[in-house]
Amino acid sequence: MAENTVRYYNDESYDDVDTDETTVIDGSSHKGTEQEHEIEVRRNEARSGSILMIVFISMLAAALLGSVIYSLDKRNTMYNRVSAMNDKLSSAAAENVRLQSELDSKMSAKNIEEYAENVLGMEKIDSTQITYIKIQTGDVVTIPKQKKGMIAKIKSFFDSCVEYFRG
Repeated sequence: MAENTVRYYNDESYDDVDTDETTVIDGSSHKGTEQEHEIEVRRNEARSGSILMIVFISMLAAALLGSVIYSLDKRNTMYNRVSAMNDKLSSAAAENVRLQSELDSKMSAKNIEEYAENVLGMEKIDSTQITYIKIQTGDVVTIPKQKKGMIAKIKSFFDSCVEYFRG
């Protein structure tokens, strides 16, 4: 057999096992030209189908690549937002520390005393300004018992009954 020999297997000729159809590509020997045409048509169909499959797979791969790139872009955008918000948070925390220290310095006893003297015109208390008052502790005030109303009497009777049955 030559190097350029192509062999085809035909399922329809199963009962004829010994017959082997051979086609030589260069040469002059052609057996089964009808089958050769049929195989050539099948090859063309396979080729056009494979081209469509390649185009479809390429488009699918491009879509998947695009979705991956889009998701990575979204993730980076969110990371940038988080980073910007963290920067704002740290600057706000620093401002809070500064304001707290300023408030603490203004709330010191010395600053309050200066504000009272200079702005409000207040003076420190002098011992001559202190006056002591004596209070009598022996006085007792008594409030007379008031008479109960009809509803209060019924309620107290009901409460005493409940206490009796509870033990």
